[in-house]
Amino acid sequence: MLEMEGQFMMRKLYEEGLTISEISRETGHCRKTVRKYIREKEYQSFERKSKRKSKLDPYKDYIDARLARYNLSAVRIMEEIEEMGYDGGYSTVKSYVKMVKRTTRRVPAEIRFETRPGVQMQVDWGELEDIIVDGIKKKLYCFNGVLGYSRMRYIEFTLDCKTETFIQCHVNAFQYFGGVTKEILYDNTKNVVLKRALMSSKSTWNPLFEDFNKYYGFIPRLCKPGKEGAKTKGKVERVVGFAKSNFYLGRDYDSINDLNNQARQWMEKVNGKIHGTTKEIPFNRWVDEKLEPFDTKTPYQITRIEYRKISKDCFISYMGNRYSVPWQYAGLQAKLQIQNTKIKISVNGTDICDHVVREGSGHFVKNNEHFEGLLKEIMTRNRVQHELRISRMKILAPEVEKRPLVEYDVFSGGVSRE
Repeated sequence: MLEMEGQFMMRKLYEEGLTISEISRETGHCRKTVRKYIREKEYQSFERKSKRKSKLDPYKDYIDARLARYNLSAVRIMEEIEEMGYDGGYSTVKSYVKMVKRTTRRVPAEIRFETRPGVQMQVDWGELEDIIVDGIKKKLYCFNGVLGYSRMRYIEFTLDCKTETFIQCHVNAFQYFGGVTKEILYDNTKNVVLKRALMSSKSTWNPLFEDFNKYYGFIPRLCKPGKEGAKTKGKVERVVGFAKSNFYLGRDYDSINDLNNQARQWMEKVNGKIHGTTKEIPFNRWVDEKLEPFDTKTPYQITRIEYRKISKDCFISYMGNRYSVPWQYAGLQAKLQIQNTKIKISVNGTDICDHVVREGSGHFVKNNEHFEGLLKEIMTRNRVQHELRISRMKILAPEVEKRPLVEYDVFSGGVSRE
């Protein structure tokens, strides 16, 4: 059984957002052991048992000395101590060699990278599960941002990871943090860089994102590829795992807006608690960030493009709500341009109407002007269809032969008029 100190360390790392696998690598215990002690409600105490004597005991000093000098295998150690008189089993030797190597193995020393106030923000995407929106299965994503010095966290859930969405999430994060850092650190995402070069300055940047970062004047930094990059952006990677385990899993919500409103409440809570690494409250350290002012410029204008088919009842669907369009365009393909909280709708290059985005889901946003003349059109259409049916009936009806009335007198026995 693991000592209480080890159990406490595992739980603490888990609360900081590390995954089971990451805790396993950090502590040297297998994932099954880590999972067991994280799930335990109480810390497990134990009493040390008196050690049993082992046939290997007389040879342990020799084994320790050999392994300290050379990285020998258990098979090699077995051969050497058998010549010295050892007559025990190989599994005992193998277990002891493994334990010695694990406890004496050197790990390269590293310096923890701490960011100065106001210098850096780290950003990354988190991918969650598939959900159903407007009857369509879509992937749910989580935008994650963290200020390097204060550890202030920001999360936002989206239904895509397009560059337009990525930029809008930045703007929302800047509003939440109250400013912009001097630089922002990214993974090598296509939202930021289309082709990575050895020298970042020689890379091919995403033109839309490049325009955005120049507008606000921050410098985009790229992580190194591989494990070195993971170490560089470790702060935000922990936020990704923490947001998923501590907030999202097991949570009920009615819409994306509802989920993001709940996320806001969660951010207020976690940013007001003592951080596991800094041992300080992020809100308190945030005061020292002194970020570049965000409200000195007009918010960057981002236009997102979506396409929808207009229904027969003259509505388009967007984010769980339905918006009316002029009835003349029923059944046609519409282009939606979403900018901040406004939707502009066009058909074949012609703007036909606009709406303000409605929060929540299941709402019908109707403009009565869009239906003016529709009743008259329906009545005219019905009359035309009725007249068409009548004309078809006339065409299909059999033609009756017409005879002079005098002929009927003959057949009925009347007087002949010869």
